[in-house]
Amino acid sequence: MERFVKGDVVVVPFPFSDLTQAKRRPALVISSLKSDDLILCQITSQNVRDDYAITFENQDMNDGKLDKISNVRPNRLFTADHHIVLYT
Repeated sequence: MERFVKGDVVVVPFPFSDLTQAKRRPALVISSLKSDDLILCQITSQNVRDDYAITFENQDMNDGKLDKISNVRPNRLFTADHHIVLYT
């Protein structure tokens, strides 16, 4: 089992708020719980205009890189089993 740590960027099927569908998108690991669960925060490259969006750029990362300047959306959190991670 791969262990993810706070700050990792992973790609997951991120659910829509009405839970009817999911879209593959990057997410920031907020916490890796003692169980197999992760608390994840949505990352989007869209220009988000809400009070919660936080700009996320390559210099904010220790490893890897983003294709575009993005926004972390702390108002879009969810808990998921680590097995749904498609890739890092």
